[in-house]
Amino acid sequence: MIGEETLFAGASALAPADRASYLDQQCAADADLRARVEALLAAHDRAAGILDVTPRAPEPTDGDAATRVPVTEPVGSSVGPYKLLELIGEGGMGAVYMAEQQRPVRRTVALKLIKPGMDTKQAIARFEAERQALALMDHPNIAKIFDAGETESGRPYFVMELVRGIKITEYCDQHSLTTDERLKLFIQVCQAVQHAHQKGIIHRDIKPSNILVSTTAEGAALPVVIDFGIAKAVVPDGAATATVQGMFLGTPQYSAPEQITGEGKVDARADIYSFAVVIYEMLSGRVPFDGPSASRVAAQHLFSPVPPLSRYAPDVNRKVDEVIARGLAKNAADRFASPGAFVKALEASLQRSRG
Repeated sequence: MIGEETLFAGASALAPADRASYLDQQCAADADLRARVEALLAAHDRAAGILDVTPRAPEPTDGDAATRVPVTEPVGSSVGPYKLLELIGEGGMGAVYMAEQQRPVRRTVALKLIKPGMDTKQAIARFEAERQALALMDHPNIAKIFDAGETESGRPYFVMELVRGIKITEYCDQHSLTTDERLKLFIQVCQAVQHAHQKGIIHRDIKPSNILVSTTAEGAALPVVIDFGIAKAVVPDGAATATVQGMFLGTPQYSAPEQITGEGKVDARADIYSFAVVIYEMLSGRVPFDGPSASRVAAQHLFSPVPPLSRYAPDVNRKVDEVIARGLAKNAADRFASPGAFVKALEASLQRSRG
């Protein structure tokens, strides 16, 4: 029998008016199967407007070349006491440079600068929130903030520790880490995010590219959590302050269902969901849900059952599989309540694997 994912893929490729007849033919008398596919389609359509439509500014004509505003600052220029050496990252709102601080001390740092044209009140507020979030925290596994200021034109920037590392998934594979070693490495990430939660900050974008692993002077692996660009301070009831309605912030492959829908509280358990996705990928080499479009991925997170980790990583013990499955629960109330609880479960799974 054709599965719901295959039917969903076929139906989503059709115009909405043609889907009913397609499902009539394919589902026959299986009302439950049809209901599941229709639920996936509804989520797909609901998410498409949020996740797949990215407004683009019109391309400038040759006549505009003289007045065109550069997207980023030229390498070699200075921002305050910092000389920009290399563009090392770029997002929709800001650009990150490797820079040299020239006074009062010399050191290499990372400088994040809001882009020209992105200095709206909302963008500046989010930029400032990231700066404040980093300033609140003091943990060896979270990038440290050193300084902040504004350019001569009034664009804000902040300066932070330069983390020389690679994505946690790449580090694990390059060093052929065992399952136990991978889990122990990720426990440090959990402890860092627990520190953020205790400071009232939910990260909301935990993913491998935001966890860089470097090596200490003693040769130990040191994972560092970066990019609190969409982090949120929690209000007294424990939920994150609300996102603008209709705006999705995050990465679909790693985001909790409640982040995608905007319904209900987005609290510490959203980061727990992302933890589970990252560990799933660290152990199996793939994320639980992926696809050709962000909206399809979002629909899977909302409605599709999570493929058991054991399907792709048969050597992982059942206890680890159970921990990850609980972290990936669709309902936030069914997940672990905190990174500390998640760590406790991971450590128990490690003990069981040795027993």
